[in-house]
Amino acid sequence: MSFTGKVYKRFKELYNDEPVIVRSPGRVNLIGEHTDYNSGFVLPAAVNKAVYAGISKREDDKILLYAAEFDQHFTTDIHTLAPNKERWPDYILGVADQFQKQGLTISGFNMVLDGNVPIGAGMSSSAAVECATAKALSELFAPGLSKLDMVKMAQAAEHEFAGVKCGIMDMFASVFGKKDHVIKLDCRSLEYAYVPFDFDDIAIVLFDTGIKHSLASTEYNVRRQQCEAGVAMIQKHYTGVHSLRDATMEMLDACVKHDAVVYNRCSFIVAEIQRLQDACNDLQHNDISAFGKRMFETHAGLSRLYEVSCPELDVLVESVKNNHAVMGARMMGGGFGGCTINLVKKDMIHTLVHETTAKYKGATGRDLQVYIASIENGTEVMHGLINA
Repeated sequence: MSFTGKVYKRFKELYNDEPVIVRSPGRVNLIGEHTDYNSGFVLPAAVNKAVYAGISKREDDKILLYAAEFDQHFTTDIHTLAPNKERWPDYILGVADQFQKQGLTISGFNMVLDGNVPIGAGMSSSAAVECATAKALSELFAPGLSKLDMVKMAQAAEHEFAGVKCGIMDMFASVFGKKDHVIKLDCRSLEYAYVPFDFDDIAIVLFDTGIKHSLASTEYNVRRQQCEAGVAMIQKHYTGVHSLRDATMEMLDACVKHDAVVYNRCSFIVAEIQRLQDACNDLQHNDISAFGKRMFETHAGLSRLYEVSCPELDVLVESVKNNHAVMGARMMGGGFGGCTINLVKKDMIHTLVHETTAKYKGATGRDLQVYIASIENGTEVMHGLINA
């Protein structure tokens, strides 16, 4: 049974009501890492792993939630919305809170959540829940709400209820995703363009290290500070530089080179912003080989210059670097754990997974989790398919 069917069935059992069912996908980012908070570009896509939310209005102010993955119920009401120790309801309640803060009138509602976005694998399961909730509440209470409004409310919910000061990419990709396309998103202006990514013989394969080092959040803040320090050094000599988006390698050489660490951080970002634009040009010319080489270059920069990789991620990238089945690979996300993203020839996936799993186990003693993804549409209401 499809997730739409499972949500519908459970919803009828719990609430004896007809739900609106919304699907909101997880995402990958093919290239453009740590560029978002430097006003650069990112290149995400929605994937075929998604959260499904069934929702219906209530006649009172109660909110009744059920999460199938945890087999947990949660009850509150719209007048007492606050973060709670269960954590998973925060991603729903935070969005409901944003609706009220935007002056949108909502009543109580019933909701069932299910899906297959793996938690902690870097596909942004939290953003998928928030965007599914935003779309579901919009269908019931604010049908004129724009996609960008939903994205911004989902981001604000993550900031205020989940306590994570994330960028806008995850939510944007979940809502604006388009099948067989990546999104070239300008993180400064929020202008975007769809770039075709339609290669019948290539699949996106994620290798999950299974670890998340505690360094991630603190070092993330340090990297932001180092980038800001580099901008401040440049601003002493050049006008019109507001972020590393405006900087050039010549500016870095002239103004930042005396601080080796800050120089390394900034030089990676400046190169990565240009690399993403070159990579989009590769896709326009259907040159997946050139695109893949840029992914390897990104990983080298993240590992050696930006220093946000870890031994486990490096092992995974090195293990596929000279494998003709892999067009490109790099670590994906904030760093210090999580997944590598790999562009793999479809007819060689099975062999590659077998070989890489063995290499990873031998090098780290850890088991490897593998996810195979394709690029799909963004957040949408599901019509039909109840029994599929």
